[in-house]
Amino acid sequence: MSTPLRIIFAGTPDFSVPPLQALLDSEHQVVAVYTQPDRPAGRGRKLTASPVKQLALQHELPVYQPASLKGEAEQAELNAIGADLMVVVAYGLLLPQAVLDAPRLGCVNIHASLLPRWRGAAPIQRAIAAGDEKTGITIMQMEAGLDTGPMIHVLECPIAADETGGSLHDRLCELGAQALMEAMPAIASGRPDVTVQDDGQANYARKLSKEEARLDWTKQAIELERQVRAFDPWPVAQTRYNGDVLRVWSAQAEAGQAEPGLISAADRDGLLVGCGEGLLRISRLQLPGKRAMAVADFLNAHDPVGTVLE
Repeated sequence: MSTPLRIIFAGTPDFSVPPLQALLDSEHQVVAVYTQPDRPAGRGRKLTASPVKQLALQHELPVYQPASLKGEAEQAELNAIGADLMVVVAYGLLLPQAVLDAPRLGCVNIHASLLPRWRGAAPIQRAIAAGDEKTGITIMQMEAGLDTGPMIHVLECPIAADETGGSLHDRLCELGAQALMEAMPAIASGRPDVTVQDDGQANYARKLSKEEARLDWTKQAIELERQVRAFDPWPVAQTRYNGDVLRVWSAQAEAGQAEPGLISAADRDGLLVGCGEGLLRISRLQLPGKRAMAVADFLNAHDPVGTVLE
């Protein structure tokens, strides 16, 4: 059993919840939780607490929600907590050097990539879009650079052929909790064996945007299939059908050739669309104001063969 530590936990979305729960179930003491300020959510745009805050309140933990950690007052407040360690998981704020240095053992991060492969905000989706065969979790000692710190512990997992951004997210958040707890004894000792990252192998996993959701039919079908899977559940790949936005939820690359964007055939199994190389079979889609539907249902009201998607 490792030495019990006083821990500050910093995280915000669903991805951060399993690691926090794992710490709460351990011998360590979570003495404070940092999370993003409440944000408007839902149709009513009501201020809503983050998933991490909701779990923290269930356990009556002190919650801090500064808009920034750059101010001296915020840094002094964090320093006064007297933590041994700060665990950071998808927190969403940059940590100044003063914060990184505040806990006795520094700050560690749970990163959803086999560093240094994907550094940045969207490593899960970028790995799928790039056609990576595997990814994983890296427990990293944090430093001032973007995901550049020395690696303490790594767990790998394969990327399935039908993997989506959502399914891989769910697997990795559980793996993140496992990796953290496996690394905690070494972290608590204050002398973990670390591996320095090879900067030459690093790629930048930039944040996802709605603008890049548009399917470019001049690309290879396999690239578009990966884009569809990577962008499920957000921002969702899309194209234009007769002037309307058509969201593409599921698609598979196939052999064959047709004019890029042309729906060359359609049956209950999907719409066959020409690409720069190969064909993309769209099997699940969504029109404006409608629910996502199988192509079989779409064909009840549409005759799309010969239409060119934009």
